Amino acid sequence: MSFRLVVGHHALVLLVAKAVENDSLPPSLLFTGPDGVGKRLVAQAIAQALNCDSPVRSLQHLADVARSQTDRTPELDACDCCASCQRIARGTYADVVNVVPGENGSITVEQIRKVIDQTAYRPFEGRRRVVIINEADRLVQPAQNALLKTLEEPPASSQFVLVTSRPDTLRDTVRSRCPQLRFGQLEATDIAQVLVGTHGFAERDARATAATAWGSLGRALESVTGEFTVSRDAAVSVLQALSAARDPRARLEGGKILLTEKRRGRSTPTVERNEMLRRLQALTSLLRDIELLSVSGNMRGLANADLRDSLAALAPLYGRGRSRNAFWAVDRALEAVGRNVSPKVIADWLACQM
Repeated sequence: MSFRLVVGHHALVLLVAKAVENDSLPPSLLFTGPDGVGKRLVAQAIAQALNCDSPVRSLQHLADVARSQTDRTPELDACDCCASCQRIARGTYADVVNVVPGENGSITVEQIRKVIDQTAYRPFEGRRRVVIINEADRLVQPAQNALLKTLEEPPASSQFVLVTSRPDTLRDTVRSRCPQLRFGQLEATDIAQVLVGTHGFAERDARATAATAWGSLGRALESVTGEFTVSRDAAVSVLQALSAARDPRARLEGGKILLTEKRRGRSTPTVERNEMLRRLQALTSLLRDIELLSVSGNMRGLANADLRDSLAALAPLYGRGRSRNAFWAVDRALEAVGRNVSPKVIADWLACQM
C-alpha cells in the first residue's frame, strides 16, 4: 500500500510522505482514530516508502486530490511493484515486523522483548526496520514498561509505529514518547468509491452502506451487500410517515416501518434486533444530513448524497430543532437496542418522540 493509494486523510498522508522524503520522520509514532479508517495502511505505506527498491519520484495525483488542503507536493513514494514492496504487502519482509495480539487477545511482554532484541541489530536486507504494533491498546502493562526505553532511545535504523483506536488505555509515559497523528472518519463518498471500484458493490448498495458506516471502511466491508439499502429505504419511509402524522395513532403506524416483517423460520429475536439496529443507524445518518441542509442549505458533505431530493423535501419538515430532537431520540433508541429492549417497544417510543 503506497501513500498514493490510501483512501482519504490527504493532508495527513502528504505530511507523513514529506517527512519520509526529508528523512525527518520521528522514530516513534502513535496513530490513533476509529477502527477501519486506514491507520495500518499508512503504517505499511511508511514501511514500503522506506524500503522500496525503486521509489516513485512523484505523487502529483495525490496532491491534486488534496490541493485544497495543501500546495506542497511530496516526491517520494513506494512503487508497489518491486520485490520489497510486494513482500511487505504480503507480510513476508524480514525488516517489517507486525506485532499483533496473541490468542489470549493481548500483546505480551515476551513479544515485545523479542522485537526489542531484533532492533538491536542492523536491518537484514532493507534500509530501515519498521515495527508496527497493531492494536497497541492490547499491550499488557509489563510489555508497555519494556517498550519505554526503546521508544525513548530507538535504534537509528528502526522506525516504530503504534496503531490504536483507544490511546487512552496506553500509559502516559508511552504516549509522551510518540508524536500522535489523529486519523478522522472517512467521507462517505470515499468509502462508496472504494466499495464500488475495489469490492464490486452496486453503486446504490455502496452509497447506502457507506452512509451508515460511521466513516469506517472496515465497518462497511463487514456489512452484507444490500442489507443497508433496504434499511435506509425503510428509514426514509419512517421520516416521511412521521413528518405527516397528526395524531398518536398515525405516529405508531409510522413507527411500525422500523420493524422487520416477520417471516416464518427466518425472523428470530437476533435478526429483528440487527435489522432494527441498521434502520436506526440509517436514521442517524439521514437526520444528520437533514440538519446540515436545514442549517446551511448546502448539498456538499451529505453522507446520503444520492437521496438529495428526498432530503431536500424532508429538511423543511424537520427544521427548527426537530431534527436535533429526533437525533437525540434515535441515540436513546440505539442504547435501548444494546440493552435488548423489545424492538416493538423501541419503535413505539421513538415514533412518539419524533
